[in-house]
Amino acid sequence: MTALHTTPETPTTPVSAPTGEGSPPRLRAEGLALGYRDRTVVEGLDLSVPDGAVTAIVGPNGCGKSTLLRGMARLLPAKAGSVLLDGRSLAGIPTKSVARQIGLLPQAPMTPEGLTVAELISHGRHPHQGLLRRMSREDDAVVAEVMELTNTTTLAERVVEELSGGQRQRVWIALALAQQPEILLLDEPTSFLDIAHQIEVLDLVRTLNGGRGTTVVMVLHDLAMAARYSDHLVAMRDGALVAQGTPGEVVTESLVEEVFDVRCRILQDPDTGTPVVLPRANQEHP
Repeated sequence: MTALHTTPETPTTPVSAPTGEGSPPRLRAEGLALGYRDRTVVEGLDLSVPDGAVTAIVGPNGCGKSTLLRGMARLLPAKAGSVLLDGRSLAGIPTKSVARQIGLLPQAPMTPEGLTVAELISHGRHPHQGLLRRMSREDDAVVAEVMELTNTTTLAERVVEELSGGQRQRVWIALALAQQPEILLLDEPTSFLDIAHQIEVLDLVRTLNGGRGTTVVMVLHDLAMAARYSDHLVAMRDGALVAQGTPGEVVTESLVEEVFDVRCRILQDPDTGTPVVLPRANQEHP
């Protein structure tokens, strides 16, 4: 795969991981513009999400990462262009059908007061239920399965507000998995977590991808974590796609300086071989 490396003003043609002979990626954006009221945050963006891979989106604060994820989950309508799922515009697909195929974990989700872990995760079955929203044996089985997968079974009767940050993130991921989506979008799933819980959550993401083949797209701030846990890396700045490809192709000294305005050295992780960013001081200290 060849990394794209252009300035934000230069039109880009996205590069994606192989998805099979003659098979276009299931989820992609074409000429996508997104924003809020009169302010456009993302404009003219083309992106193909590699099927069955973990994609990480990185970039400085305010560059449009979370806005892009919201647009790809249909929480934010497109100002121009479109998001396509299996070749169809996401805007024209019924809401329940979208929810059965795409799961989203937003930033800092709000928990209804007094809800237990089991009750919250059960809400993920709503896209598969009728008007009465009654839990079936199949629903119960799916909830039990995702709780085991996310190591939240022992937390079933705990109130969600009482959980630690790492436990809570696993519960929210279980909720998204209860939808049985084939594509999982995670908006900064490691925010406000210590390093141990960050690794716990990202190890879970890799387990979901490796064991189930779930396509994952996640927004991350930590470049080293993004490089270590993703197959495909997308770098953004000023609402535009700057580069994409494997972590080794994208994380270079020149790109980090271009995207983040940070001079650095790139080292290699001795365990994984993935790039590690070592920032350089702007001036020498005595």
